[in-house]
Amino acid sequence: MKDLLKKILVIAPHPDDETLGCGGTLLRHISEGDEVYWLICTTISESQGFTKERIEERKKEIELVSNMFGFAGYRQLNFKTTELDQVPRNQLIGGIAGYINEVQPHTLYLPYRNDAHSDHSYVFDSSVACTKSFRYPFVKKVCVYETLSETEFGLRTDDGGFKPNMWVDISSCLDRKIDIMKIYESEIGDHPFPRSFNNIRALANFRGANSMNIAAEAFMMIKYIWK
Repeated sequence: MKDLLKKILVIAPHPDDETLGCGGTLLRHISEGDEVYWLICTTISESQGFTKERIEERKKEIELVSNMFGFAGYRQLNFKTTELDQVPRNQLIGGIAGYINEVQPHTLYLPYRNDAHSDHSYVFDSSVACTKSFRYPFVKKVCVYETLSETEFGLRTDDGGFKPNMWVDISSCLDRKIDIMKIYESEIGDHPFPRSFNNIRALANFRGANSMNIAAEAFMMIKYIWK
């Protein structure tokens, strides 16, 4: 039996992490009546070498992705991509906490801390700071997603690796997930490039085989309060 309808928040270091990491699961939530929100932690700027045209194009991509998913809302923080190591931690936590308090989600989806891209670790640590039950009592469930082209390339020697303990059947949502990913045209390459449509399907099939589904997404559930 389906749980009561819930508010869901996916926190993405960069646009496309939400789709690669848990796009099928977000579509499942929405199809079952949950309200899904999206927080993007970084942006691109001219000071980093991006053209005005590319910046405007990215804004349109984000709007289109939000519409294609059917998100109840989204927010983009203005921290520069690849430069979260230079952002005072209280500012990153404050930006994330502000949207969490506004949405008051039941479930959070976060990037894996030991992904190859350092922005992911800063977002994970700052997000986890916003899950204390005595300050954020509405957050009952926290799940970590794997981001194709980031999680599998993490090489930290102290990392035990991404070890899922939760799988979501996305058999009915995989094609839609791939359609949404097509919006991020500049992020996709031909096989054997890691972010290829072949590889997106391959990972979904692999996680499906892990859980006796046609296609699935896998997560590390690190908090769950059933109340």
